Amino acid sequence: MVRSRFDNIPLEWIRAFEAAARFGSFTAAADETGVTQSAVSQRIDKLEKHLGTQLFLRQARSIALTVEGEAWLPHVRSAFDSLRESSEGLFGGARKRLTISASSTVIDRWIVPRLVQLTSGIETQFSLQTMVLATDAAQEDDLVRIRYGAGNWPQAYKMALFEERIAPVASPALLKSTMPWTELPRIALSGPRPGWTDWSARFGVPTTPLPSLRFDTLVSALAAARAGHGVLLASLPLCRDELTSGTLKQVTTETLPHHETYWLLASRDAVTRRQWSQLEAVLRDRPA
Repeated sequence: MVRSRFDNIPLEWIRAFEAAARFGSFTAAADETGVTQSAVSQRIDKLEKHLGTQLFLRQARSIALTVEGEAWLPHVRSAFDSLRESSEGLFGGARKRLTISASSTVIDRWIVPRLVQLTSGIETQFSLQTMVLATDAAQEDDLVRIRYGAGNWPQAYKMALFEERIAPVASPALLKSTMPWTELPRIALSGPRPGWTDWSARFGVPTTPLPSLRFDTLVSALAAARAGHGVLLASLPLCRDELTSGTLKQVTTETLPHHETYWLLASRDAVTRRQWSQLEAVLRDRPA
């Protein structure tokens, strides 16, 4: 058999390449692979010399894949996925317990209504952990996380739960008032979503009256809106049950789109590919 120089490439060289490509950083790749940044750099140098081509462009404070690196990366990832899937299938690599870390709002509004599907579809014990303060991502590698943002996380698995759309909602009782909704009391919500100032700037609605109530969770703010205490600028996907039942009504057809939303995130150490596929199938939005 004719042997090729490609037959015996050390796996740790290829793993260093894949991690550095995924994170866009030798330092982050070193943290994931448990070696020093210098070791990652040396492994990639050796890999490039072995392959006879440059895989990364080194700049002062960043790295970027070359055309050759970009072309090879999908094949490397496919090979790692195949190895992982065969290992899971043959040696039972599935985790018996999954911990989902999310805000109380997401647990209450998104996960709990889907628990029957979640627990019946996955032979795993679930633990739901309320996220109070964001922690370092490296400390959460064993968690399945749900976080709000634009999706620029380095996790191997990530999925947007839904497309964020924001609009004012209020109780039917409050809307019986003869006053225009723009003059009714308002409820404010702390957090990353756009607020009343953003709504006013987009649609030319007066910024007054100022909100008379402010909450730090959507669950509490929705309870106040249902009780008729004011108009709330809410995430429509997260108050779909109230809109469907009629306990809250959208007061205008205008909506404020937002580029950020909730993302489901997990490392390859946290879930198997099969578990991730099942999580995706249950937690991804399927609007009617």
